[in-house]
Amino acid sequence: MAKNESNRKPNIKNLRSHALNATKKKQKLNLQVVTLENGEKVKLSAKEIRNMKKAA
Repeated sequence: MAKNESNRKPNIKNLRSHALNATKKKQKLNLQVVTLENGEKVKLSAKEIRNMKKAA
């Protein structure tokens, strides 16, 4: 089982109708399971994975 290592939170925004009713909506993260060099499986967001690859 992969451990969730991401510290990021989902984006929360209001959906607005023509009558200006506001409904909260969550935009969830794109979590991916990645195997690290030591063999440990973790869940990271796609943005964090991309940044790790750039840094390496």
